[in-house]
Amino acid sequence: MEIFIGLLYGGLNALKEYIALHVLTCLIPAFLLAGGIVTFVSRETVIGYLGTAARKLSSFGIAAGGSFFVTACSCTVIPVASGIYHGGAGIGAAFILLWVAPAANILALVYTGSILGSQMVIARLISALLMSLVVGFVMVGVFHREENNRISAIEKSNGNLMTRKSVVLLLLLVGWLLAPNYIITQGPYWQKVVVWAIGLVVVAVYALKTMDRERISAWLKETWWFVRIIFPLLLAGVFMVGIIGSVLPQEWIETWLGGAGLRQSFLATMIGAVTYFATMTEAPFVDTLMSLGMGKGPALALLLTGPGISLPNWLAIAKVFGVKKALVYVLTIIVLGTLVGWIAGFILG
Repeated sequence: MEIFIGLLYGGLNALKEYIALHVLTCLIPAFLLAGGIVTFVSRETVIGYLGTAARKLSSFGIAAGGSFFVTACSCTVIPVASGIYHGGAGIGAAFILLWVAPAANILALVYTGSILGSQMVIARLISALLMSLVVGFVMVGVFHREENNRISAIEKSNGNLMTRKSVVLLLLLVGWLLAPNYIITQGPYWQKVVVWAIGLVVVAVYALKTMDRERISAWLKETWWFVRIIFPLLLAGVFMVGIIGSVLPQEWIETWLGGAGLRQSFLATMIGAVTYFATMTEAPFVDTLMSLGMGKGPALALLLTGPGISLPNWLAIAKVFGVKKALVYVLTIIVLGTLVGWIAGFILG
């Protein structure tokens, strides 16, 4: 009975922390941005730059470069990626956004450099970008026929006209999503809430003054679709991660993650793949493990996969994009994370 209570407490504690620190300042703006992308962005524009007909290196570069400036956790980024996907983006570009935004956003890189040094931050950036290209080509290659049919159906439907007011609103939503983490890099959480509240007022006032009721209703309807599909799975996944974390002994990590072997890199990748890390929390965690003897290769693998994917992320991706796409994506990341950590272990020493 005591074991059951301990597991329940671990899950509830993780759920409590997640809701308290991430739902308000991260997920609400992310869901509204996703709904806004589907409602306001011209599908012809999305298809032209990120669709399957666009040049792969060009669309992948735009997706990776844009993701670099999006400070988001593995769960927060799902609504945004699914927004551009349903708006007409190719699967490669959408999944590059899913990967790069949490794995190598600029804020996490700066923070990593301040804690772990320039060597680790350069390795993290280069590895994330190279992995993103592989992810893009793998997803396009595996689901090529399905993607052609999907984009053709989107092109035949009526696209939304994108006005200057819509562009401004989307930029305000992006600013609202990023502002709490960019403006308040240190300090108590309530300061982020204040920045978030100011952003909410700005977005709400602009939307009410520039959009008619029908347009706002359509936007909120699309937003609610993302909330209804994704949010329950995120909560369930976070609860399960809390249970896993409560039974995973620290001594095991210290014993099995030292050195630079393939086994150590794989174990670090798997720990990162199932455990939820809010963006930037991975750096101090990895620093602690390295001080206890964790090798640089496994440390890099955990830096990438920790914030990049998680068990809640798996569940939500499967719901939004389908089980097959989720399996291909997650397995690709696990293989790449293991190889990158293994190779980096010999290069970084």
